[in-house]
Amino acid sequence: MRFLVLGSAAGGGFPQWNCNCANCQRARAGDPAARPRSQSSLAVSADGEHWFLLNASPDLRDQIAANPVLHPRHGKRHSPIQGAILTNADVDHVGGLLTLRESQPLNVYATRRVQGVLRDNSLFNILNPAFVERIALATDEATELRLVDGNPSGLQITAFPVPGKVALYLEDATAGENFGTVAEDTVGLRITDGARVAYYLPGCAALPDSLRGRISGADLVFFDGTTWTDDEMLTTGVGHKTGQRMGHMSMSGPDGSLQAFSGIPLGRRVFIHINNTNPVLLDDSPQRLAVEQAGWEIGYDGMEIRL
Repeated sequence: MRFLVLGSAAGGGFPQWNCNCANCQRARAGDPAARPRSQSSLAVSADGEHWFLLNASPDLRDQIAANPVLHPRHGKRHSPIQGAILTNADVDHVGGLLTLRESQPLNVYATRRVQGVLRDNSLFNILNPAFVERIALATDEATELRLVDGNPSGLQITAFPVPGKVALYLEDATAGENFGTVAEDTVGLRITDGARVAYYLPGCAALPDSLRGRISGADLVFFDGTTWTDDEMLTTGVGHKTGQRMGHMSMSGPDGSLQAFSGIPLGRRVFIHINNTNPVLLDDSPQRLAVEQAGWEIGYDGMEIRL
C-alpha cells in the first residue's frame, strides 16, 4: 500500500487565513521551521495507479496539482482518483467533493448518516449521479473498494465509530451536551491490502480500551493531532473552544494521545489534522521534540509512506 498525505493541517490550514497567532506569523514570514500545510486529506493506493481519497479537503484542487500521481494520464479526460472515503461531514473533509464535479466517474463512500447530510444539502447534487455513485458504509463491516470500472482495487476498508462530535454546522443545541451526535457521525477507517493494516483516525476525542485493542499491532496509524493542550485555543487567544468541545483529543497531558498510545504495539505512528495553534508544527519547538522522542512523526503535505 502507498499512502500520500495531501494535507496535514486541521480546518483552516496553516497558516490560517485569518489567524495572526505566533505560529501563523512564522509561517507567513517564510520561516523554514514553520512549513505551511493545507487542510486534512490523504490518498491511498494498492498499485500506485488507482487512488482513493481519505476525506476530500477544500484544498483538494491544489493538492491534486501538487501530486503528479493524481494527474490525468490517458486521453482528454481522465483521473487516477477512483473514489473518496469520508470519516465525517466536517467542512474540511467534504468541501473538496465540489472540486470533483466535472462529470468524472467516482465512488463516494460514507456512513448512512454522512450520506444523508450530503443528500440533504442540494449543493452536493452538483456531483452528477450518472457518474458518481454514493455507497453507504455499514460500521464494523469490511467493504472492498471498487475501481470505477467495477474491478477490485486491492483494498478493503472497515469503518468503525470513534468518540467524536457531529459537524459544527449540524449541532443541535437542544439535543444535550453532545449536540445530537450519533455513532455514525465520526468514524475511523481500517485499511488493508490483505497483508498490511493501517488505521486512519483524523478526528477522535478519546482512546477507550476497545479502540486501543482494535488498533494494536497495526503497521501504521494516522491519528488526530489537532491540539497540543486541550485549552490551546483559549490560551493563544484565538478561540473560545477546547479541543474536547471540538471533538478532539489533545496530544499532551494524562488524558492526551501520547499517554493513551503508550504501550500499544504499533509500526509507524503519524499525527495529522494539526491545528494552526499547535506548537508541534514548528520544527524547533520542544513540543515537536517531545513527540518525536515518544516515537511519533508529524505529518506534512507530500509525505509518502509505503507498506
